[in-house]
Amino acid sequence: MKPSTIQILLVEDDELFRLGLSTRLQQEDDLNIAAEAEDGEMAIELASQQPFDIVILDVGLPGIGGVEACRQIKQQHPQLPVLALTSHSQAPLIARLIEAQAHGYCVKGIPAESLILAIRSVVAGASWWDTTATREIQAAFQQELAFPPTLSQANENPLTKREQEILALIAAGKSNQEIATMLYIAPGTVRVHVHTILQKLEVRDRTQAAILAIQKGFVPNELLNPN
Repeated sequence: MKPSTIQILLVEDDELFRLGLSTRLQQEDDLNIAAEAEDGEMAIELASQQPFDIVILDVGLPGIGGVEACRQIKQQHPQLPVLALTSHSQAPLIARLIEAQAHGYCVKGIPAESLILAIRSVVAGASWWDTTATREIQAAFQQELAFPPTLSQANENPLTKREQEILALIAAGKSNQEIATMLYIAPGTVRVHVHTILQKLEVRDRTQAAILAIQKGFVPNELLNPN
């Protein structure tokens, strides 16, 4: 059975880059560039004019910029996923994208196959953060080792030992299937644990859960640095 076509709003101010990206994506049977925008204001307007399955959004846009465009699109269309595409890979930018409720982040120049996988994953309901974002999370965990949580912080930890193990693996960039294999449990059990972790920490996705765990010291040092 042929998969349904993913309708994409492509937002990119570089005309040549936008043309190249559009041409490559539409070579895939299940991807369609339904509309294009050159700036954030146009993207916000188009997002309200027709249904889309995903917004691919350049962060370095003129006008209000990509992060603010993402924030406004998510405010108006909470269920519409936004995948940020940018040449920048700085930690503050990642934090701003998470705060703006972006569902994913890819650096320009990644292989087309990786971007296509990211698009399909985000549309399917997953978050997608490239290796740079994963390294930032891991670096933050390592930095936290130098400043262990206080006893009062540890006592406030709402997570069980198993949930802490799973959260540590999430921070290491492991998928549900990989976590299931490593812990000898079913993938469905991992999904249940992840859902419980998100609820307990009151966060939207896996990346936010990992960052909050860093800040609060919810994962013991021995799980972060088993070697």
